[in-house]
Amino acid sequence: MKGSFVHILKLSAIAFAMSAAIGGGASDAHADCGEVSITEMNWASASVVTIVAKFIMEQGYGCKVSVVPSDTVPAATSLAENGEPDIATEMWINSAPVYQKLEAEGKVKTIANVLSDGGAEHWLVPKYLADKHPELKTIEGVLANPELVGGRFHNCPEGWGCRIVNDSLKQAFDLEGNGIEVFNHGSGETLAGSIAAAYADEKPWFGYYWAPTALLGKYEMVPVDLGPYNDPVHQCNRNPECNKVGKSSYPSARVVTGVTTDFASREPEVIEMLSKLSFTNQQMGAVLAWKEDNNASSEEAAVHFLTTYKDSWGSWLNGDAKSKLAGLLK
Repeated sequence: MKGSFVHILKLSAIAFAMSAAIGGGASDAHADCGEVSITEMNWASASVVTIVAKFIMEQGYGCKVSVVPSDTVPAATSLAENGEPDIATEMWINSAPVYQKLEAEGKVKTIANVLSDGGAEHWLVPKYLADKHPELKTIEGVLANPELVGGRFHNCPEGWGCRIVNDSLKQAFDLEGNGIEVFNHGSGETLAGSIAAAYADEKPWFGYYWAPTALLGKYEMVPVDLGPYNDPVHQCNRNPECNKVGKSSYPSARVVTGVTTDFASREPEVIEMLSKLSFTNQQMGAVLAWKEDNNASSEEAAVHFLTTYKDSWGSWLNGDAKSKLAGLLK
């Protein structure tokens, strides 16, 4: 742990040194970019995205950035009622009908899929199990071989949205009729712990989890193919009153960066950068796993990303920003 702490201090020192080194240049450029407001949603991956974007906008593009703590629905409501903040990042738009209405009205503009893979929800098995038994990559293979997954499905806790969908799917696929007990976890901690425990001894495991998360950044899991996505079926499955459950995979949730149309016209160079600012689930999962393993803050996790994935974020920048951030790109 001591080594990890020293590593964190070094990363933080790099960020501080970069800010100090180019602080004067950024001040001069504020008149060009001006003040910018950006959301910081209240979950780990969104916080990392915001801090990375803020750092690049301030130090590479000379903006003066203010961070607005928020959540998906309040952020969309603020955009509707106040036309701010300028930037809403890591917007899970399936959960924000107001945002979709604003987009249709031309009041906001979606400029990037900030999670390039989308938010992912799956039934999963560990990679070591899928490598040994490739048939477990499909639900048909799992149902035909319940003993290979330990005869158990690890379900979400009560009160989670995924619990309703999984309870519908367990009926549609007749898990118990095919020899698979459904184990309802009492908390997210025990659900996560079951994956960690299985990996420790390479034991069978079959159940639900989502990405990007620190857990899936640490433990490689393989999705079980539940067949094609069927929207009417899924919409019924997510309703606890559904009386005609059916078979459907989970949809990929589109997770975007949205900006006000005023900001899009005012800051085209910043918009060009933000349109490229995107993380794969693997990248974000790895950063979140590092954050958890090192008991690090979101700021330290953002600096870890900046020092580890230079090729990724370096490609987001224009020539002037690359010059200003050259010290960190070396």
